[in-house]
Amino acid sequence: MPTRTFAGQTVEISEEGFLLDAQQWTPAIAEALAREAGLLPLTTRHWRVITVCREEAARTGRSPRAAQLAKLAGLVPGELAELFPKTPETLAARVAGLPRTVATGGER
Repeated sequence: MPTRTFAGQTVEISEEGFLLDAQQWTPAIAEALAREAGLLPLTTRHWRVITVCREEAARTGRSPRAAQLAKLAGLVPGELAELFPKTPETLAARVAGLPRTVATGGER
């Protein structure tokens, strides 16, 4: 697998840019991933979503789907898509440092 260096830390990533080991994630890596996705600056609402993604993945083994993610993060309908455009649940999971299988619930 390829490696990348984010914020001075070298991590293994998938071909799609997902971290392979969520334990290597740091807030600085989140900032770097968000920068690549054009999401900066990360607001407190972004961080709330990122935190929920990581907490739910730790609790259930997968990142929550968009509707559940928005609800758990206390967002109003449509707000998740504003924060993480195009593919909200996937992009949020990627910035949260979750492997693709955790982000989608299975292999792709």
